[in-house]
Amino acid sequence: MDWLLPPQIPWPQFLKLLRHTRPPQAWLEAASEIPDVRKKPMLLRWIAQHRNAPTHLRVSLIARLPWRALASIAWDPIAHPQARTLSIERLQLLWVSLTTGERRSFATMAPRQMWPMVWKVRDSGVLSAFLKHSKLSLEMVISLIQPPIYPTHLEALQASHLSTIAPIAKQVISAIDRSLQLPDHGLSHSSAIPWIRNLATEDFRQVFSELNNPLLKRMIERMVSSDGKNYFYSPKDI
Repeated sequence: MDWLLPPQIPWPQFLKLLRHTRPPQAWLEAASEIPDVRKKPMLLRWIAQHRNAPTHLRVSLIARLPWRALASIAWDPIAHPQARTLSIERLQLLWVSLTTGERRSFATMAPRQMWPMVWKVRDSGVLSAFLKHSKLSLEMVISLIQPPIYPTHLEALQASHLSTIAPIAKQVISAIDRSLQLPDHGLSHSSAIPWIRNLATEDFRQVFSELNNPLLKRMIERMVSSDGKNYFYSPKDI
């Protein structure tokens, strides 16, 4: 095989060679120096993550790649393990400088290692996008719902497909209960009402037995009638 480079070979042939499992190392380095390639991060991404790329080249390219290319490497199962690790480390550094709009786009493709970091963002748009992440399981969402929980979390969860799932509702109520004891939570006791109304009667009693906040317990107690049906009570009636 002739390992030529553009303009000696057409771009479609070059792209095919770029995905070859065993290109010469010198060819990958030369490819990374082509001016038109240097202008295209998603092409540099293929060189950076290639299993035959020398370490010094991989490190140099990953330091220059934007967050979208880095996120693609982090999730690509065929990428070199070192490339995935370096990409995640680089993304963690870039995270603090991303705008809210960039964070919203990034949230749908964030690597697993950064999910707790994304979840801490107090922006319902970022959180709503994150809850649509294709790799995010119900169990992982439940594990992330911990105190402190803020109104932005509740807004994003209520707007998501998870809002009527009982285990989510139970975890949210528990997190609200514990967050009410913390400073700067921004919650009211009525924040729990939509989630309480999503529980079946048997779940009411379990949640009630595990709560610590007296007013929240009183609210739940008054929302369960003697015949086991749910009744909505406004906080002003409590």
